[in-house]
Amino acid sequence: MKFAKDTLMVLNQPKILVVGATGKFARWVIPELMRRDAVVHALVRNDARAAVARSLGVAEVFIGDLRNTDSLAEATRGMDGVFYIGPAFTPDEAAMGIAIVEAAERNGVKKFAFSSVIQPTNTRLKNHASKIPVEEALYSSRLEYTILQPANFMQNIGIAWPSIILHGRFGEPFPKDIKIARVDYRDVAEVAAIALTEDKLAFATLELAAGMFSRKDVVAAISAELGRPIEAFEPSFSEWVQSARLPYSEQQMHLLSKIHEHYRNYGLGGNSLSLTAALGREPRSLRDYIRELARQKDPLTTHLAKDS
Repeated sequence: MKFAKDTLMVLNQPKILVVGATGKFARWVIPELMRRDAVVHALVRNDARAAVARSLGVAEVFIGDLRNTDSLAEATRGMDGVFYIGPAFTPDEAAMGIAIVEAAERNGVKKFAFSSVIQPTNTRLKNHASKIPVEEALYSSRLEYTILQPANFMQNIGIAWPSIILHGRFGEPFPKDIKIARVDYRDVAEVAAIALTEDKLAFATLELAAGMFSRKDVVAAISAELGRPIEAFEPSFSEWVQSARLPYSEQQMHLLSKIHEHYRNYGLGGNSLSLTAALGREPRSLRDYIRELARQKDPLTTHLAKDS
């Protein structure tokens, strides 16, 4: 009887494909799915990434390309669900997203969780607008979709953490008193896992934010946790890019500059209502996130810096 019971449990475990599973953000979905007894499969782009995916505990790895329909067909075959977050600022991001949606639908995938962006209909921001065709493809599919629209990731602070510790200041290329909506991507990952393993978030489109915070708020939290003053400053966009060392082309940098220009003029609105409802708890706060960074054994290294 034990064998039969164990076999039944395995048969009932959903098979979920995580696209780009070794990326800085998609990888957070893997442990959340495993906590919910899902069997996680990964689609990655090369052997090195495949090795990383296996180290994270995925059951099977597919090596492929979002621009190759055959590899998408192979990866989605037999899956119960798909998690997808597109490569940021890529010129054909919309086409790649549509391709994975179509592959999933052709192969009879039931659930699809798409990590989009907050306010995708703000077409002044081209990288936001690039999510619209993917959302439209989901709305016009037979997939049981959940569209996640996260705000600015708190993990961006984590990427800057070594510099914050070393120089005692935190800069972003917009005024320090401008508030933008921020979210801990681990909460987004948890919502994605709920969507892919339960039914309560089916056909939902959710703006996900923990609240709105200025850079003054960020450095106040950092200063309190470190026990020393941290300065909020405003570098120019070019100075910020040089410091951040982002692996983007000139065109990608242009798109990113438009985001910060928007922040400078309007901030970024968002509240925690839908995230709280989806999680069934309060989301991780900015102070929670900063506290974890401050308690790391090596203050010049972050969990995300290691992934870059």
